[in-house]
Amino acid sequence: MTHPELFPLDRFWWLYGLFVLIIVASLLLDMRRRDGKEHRISHGEAIRNALFWIGLALLFASGIYFYGLHEFPLDPRLTGLDHHALARKATLEFLSGWLMEKSLSVDNLFVFLVVFDFFAIPPSYRHRILFYGILGALVFRALFISLGALLMQISWVPIVLGIFLGVTGLKVAFGPESHPDPEKNVIIRLLKRFLPITHSLRDGKFLVRDAGRWAGTPLLLALVVIEFTDVVFAVDSVPAVFAITKEPFLVFTSNVFAILGLRALYFLLEGMASKFHYLKYGLGFILCFVGVKMAWLDHHLAGGFPTVGSLALIVAALAVAALCSWLMPKKISE
Repeated sequence: MTHPELFPLDRFWWLYGLFVLIIVASLLLDMRRRDGKEHRISHGEAIRNALFWIGLALLFASGIYFYGLHEFPLDPRLTGLDHHALARKATLEFLSGWLMEKSLSVDNLFVFLVVFDFFAIPPSYRHRILFYGILGALVFRALFISLGALLMQISWVPIVLGIFLGVTGLKVAFGPESHPDPEKNVIIRLLKRFLPITHSLRDGKFLVRDAGRWAGTPLLLALVVIEFTDVVFAVDSVPAVFAITKEPFLVFTSNVFAILGLRALYFLLEGMASKFHYLKYGLGFILCFVGVKMAWLDHHLAGGFPTVGSLALIVAALAVAALCSWLMPKKISE
C-alpha cells in the first residue's frame, strides 16, 4: 500500500523555509567567525567540522522520528502502517538517503583536487570557494528535487531512471577512470569569451577592476567549474535518493546534510582520496542496487524493498570497499 505524502508542501512550507534559514544562517555564521581571514584548514579543524555535521544530521534524524510519533497518520488504513512504523520508516529513509548521497559525493573530492591543482589555488583560499560552491549547490539541488518530485508522479519515469542509474553504476565501477580537464569545460570557455581572466589571484577576490573593466580571477574559474560539476553530479545522485524515498522533504534534507558535510570531508581526506581506489566498485554497486530497486523491486515486492535492507546494503558496500582498499593498497607503479 502506498502512503500519502508525509510532508506535503502546502502544509509544511514553513518547515522547508525554517530548515533553509537555519542552514544558511549556520553557513553565514561560519564565514563571519572567520572574519575574512583566510587560512589553511588543519586536520583537527576538519575532524571537528565533520563530526559537527554528522552529529547534526543524526540529531535531525532523531527529530524526524519523534515528530513522526506524534504527527504522522494514526489510522493504519490510510497507510498500511501505524505511526510508530511510519516514523521509523521515515527516519531510516532519511539516514539511507543521507549516507548514500554522502558516499556518492566522495567522488566529487577527486574533482575538487583536480580543479584546485589546475588553477593553482592555495589551500588558504579553498575553504571560501567551497563555501560559495555549497550555497550554489543548495539552490540547484532544490530545483532538481522539485522537478524530480513532479516527474516521479509519472508511472514510467521511475523505471527509466532506474535503468539510467543501473547503467551509470556499471560505468562507475568498470568504466575507465577519467579526470576532468577544466580547460575544456564548456562553461569556462563561454565565460572567457565575455569576461577577461587575470593570471594572478588578486588577494583572493573573484572579480576585480582591471584597466577600467571587470575581470575574473582563477578563483572565479575554479568556483564555476565546481558548480557545474555539482549540477552534472546531481543528475545521478538526486534520482538515486528518490529510489530510497519518495518524500521530497527527506530527499532535500538528506541532500543538504550530505553537501554541508562534503566541505569538511574534503579537508579531512585531502591527500588521502587516492588511497580509496576500490571505492568506485562500492559506489557502482550502490547505484546499480538503487536502480534495480527503483525500476523493479519496489514494483514487485509488497510495500517495496525494505528501507532497513537498503541501509544495510549501502553500509556493507562502503565497508567492503574501504576494507579492500586498506588490505590491498594500490601499487605505486599503477
